[in-house]
Amino acid sequence: MTFTLPRIDSLHDEALAQSLQHKIDHKTKPLGSLGAIEALALRIGLILGSESPALSAPQMVVFAGDHGLTRRGVSAYPSDVTWQMVENFLAGGAAVTVLARQHGIGMTVVDCGVAHDFAPRPGLQIRKVAHGTADCSSEPAMTSAQCEQALNHGIELVKGLPGNALLLGEMGIGNTSPASLILARLGRLDIADCTGAGTGLDQPGIARKTDVLREVLLRHADVTEPLEVLAAMGGFEIATMVGAVLQAAAERRVILVDGFITCAAVLVASRLAPAVLQRCVFAHRSGERGHSLMLAQLDARPLLDLGLRLGEGSGAALAWPLLASACALLREMASFESAGVSTRDGAA
Repeated sequence: MTFTLPRIDSLHDEALAQSLQHKIDHKTKPLGSLGAIEALALRIGLILGSESPALSAPQMVVFAGDHGLTRRGVSAYPSDVTWQMVENFLAGGAAVTVLARQHGIGMTVVDCGVAHDFAPRPGLQIRKVAHGTADCSSEPAMTSAQCEQALNHGIELVKGLPGNALLLGEMGIGNTSPASLILARLGRLDIADCTGAGTGLDQPGIARKTDVLREVLLRHADVTEPLEVLAAMGGFEIATMVGAVLQAAAERRVILVDGFITCAAVLVASRLAPAVLQRCVFAHRSGERGHSLMLAQLDARPLLDLGLRLGEGSGAALAWPLLASACALLREMASFESAGVSTRDGAA
């Protein structure tokens, strides 16, 4: 694979970090009393390189693709639900579209590899590599060339988006399976610990799914490098998302990460360029088994823990107001000095 990695420099800026922390600590509040919101404000300030960061034109991107592995019965729903849900997104009827409308977030759906042909229309980008991946239990999910094409699609997509914040969403029946496989291989974990119910499998269904995924790992036992793992066991929507994350990180956009599948893309991206994680805010801990292990691999502390497992980017959309609030507090909240309020030691 000849993929060219975007340049992603470390955001280490000790002077800015100290200045931001001083500003946060001297707001009219007890020290540390805004808890995780203070850490969030600091992170956004460092990403955007500003003591008074402002988020502009946030973009929710839902990456969609189908998976050949679904023929092995790893999902409770048929693959046709992928394209049907894409239509639902475009019609404005899905959870993530409702939330995006509520919060004024731009919405784009990307056909990365859905087994269906869509009519062009506003809000839809056709970046199709193929009509779904191959069955990775018998062959690689995608060729190296297809994987590279998907990565570059993600890069070009982000280059054309406005704003300074990218919210990650996804749609693809069966895509908890490639996410579990990526986690197990890159995290060197047992697949049973990484495999959950997805869209609603019962316990016998989860056991069958785990057996299939163990078979996939054995089939690709010699594949260990991040992009090789992505090609062998990933999905077109995940690969396109990896490219998008890398480009967003290179552009110093705030990357708001949703749940299990979006975290799998970030895991791959971070193994290629660790500084990616400096640009990421993790929206929530999902109810999908394996997500806590994924978050541990990313050294991530999510903002919410609501038992969500819908996907789509719904958790990221729900967390978005916290980012907006963190920035508003940093910009607009008075300091003890400006407000003439006495500090703990009595100084005004």
